[in-house]
Amino acid sequence: MPKSQTPPAGELRRNIREDFPALLQQVNGRDLVYLDNGATTQRPRAVIDALSRFYEHDNANVHRGLHTLSMRATDAFEGARARVARYINASVPEEIVFTRGTTESINLAAASWGGANLKPGDVILLTEMEHHSNLVPWQMVARRTGATLRYVPVTGDEGLLDLSRLDSLLTPEVRVFAFTHVSNTLGTVNPAAELCTLARAAGVVTVVDAAQSAGHMPLDVRSMGCDFLAFSGHKMAGPTGIGVLYGRKELLEGMPPWEGGGGMISNVDFFESRWKPPPERFEAGTPNFADAAVLGVACDYLDAIGRAEIRAHDGDLAQLAYARLAELPGIRLLGPRPPQERGGLVSFAFSDVHAHDVVTFADQDGIALRGGHHCNQPLMRKLGLTGTARASFFVYNTEAEIDALVASLRRTLKFFR
Repeated sequence: MPKSQTPPAGELRRNIREDFPALLQQVNGRDLVYLDNGATTQRPRAVIDALSRFYEHDNANVHRGLHTLSMRATDAFEGARARVARYINASVPEEIVFTRGTTESINLAAASWGGANLKPGDVILLTEMEHHSNLVPWQMVARRTGATLRYVPVTGDEGLLDLSRLDSLLTPEVRVFAFTHVSNTLGTVNPAAELCTLARAAGVVTVVDAAQSAGHMPLDVRSMGCDFLAFSGHKMAGPTGIGVLYGRKELLEGMPPWEGGGGMISNVDFFESRWKPPPERFEAGTPNFADAAVLGVACDYLDAIGRAEIRAHDGDLAQLAYARLAELPGIRLLGPRPPQERGGLVSFAFSDVHAHDVVTFADQDGIALRGGHHCNQPLMRKLGLTGTARASFFVYNTEAEIDALVASLRRTLKFFR
């Protein structure tokens, strides 16, 4: 598969927006301001073109074909696995399992590892800021196994984990600690390496939800020390329908498959089957090979820009947005207050204007926001909210777009007040 054009490394280019065709349009007569990157990012031309080229030249099923197209497709698919392994500094490509996205990755870890290892009396430790994708699967496996759930509390609107409680929460009954790296509502960047170190010392397996961090900052699973890590391609400039579960090789090797079918077996007779080693054991049926291959192109694109530069860019925009939004009357801002570290998003609420009205009025100005509970219903209830509006940033967003957002919100407040 030919390599795609990528931007020069070292800094964010002024014309980076030109790489993203979807941004070069108008919505409701206004230039599009896309601030819904926490839900999904836009795709650069490099990714779009690579997907088209794959379907035009290399489309064939992988692994079992002996003809040229199948071998090319297999090379692209397995090459992408190796590329993703380098992207997060996994020890070997076999630690990368392709899934449909973060949700399926966490479900796989919960159903397979949790189903095989949890029992009555065991405790699953989560946090109060978890997305439903890192909450519901653990509720389901707890019901099946008899394990119970326990939560690290969040410190109100500031949105930090109460780490002073960890010593009392990480008791011998805890078998697994699942937590988000960056909160999709609060913007909190949790100290993942510190949490993994504490868990490892207590003999606890860790599962990290990296959906909001994989495309926005450097990730190194070995220095983080996590056991499992999950993320989605569509939140990091890659295709939809493709995601990753990283698992330490020795853990994956001890886990049973969670789906059965072709491709994941070494031998089948009428009464018994034997499994292939990971990762094939967890990739039953025809995999999403085209989107997996192109996920590697998204990794190339982001690394050519520099993920440290992306992290600085997104963080600067979030701090600026927080400061500008704080000037609006009657606003409630969630998450860490600058200069505390936060991810590239800001959630906010008005007591007298519903989040959906905020988003609808912003859309009239060509601004794409997200409004609702953000799949964080337990957290919202804890904070006494039904939902918030959220502005989330990526490589192509600018300070001028924050100015446009503030102007739109002032218009909205004037209408309702």
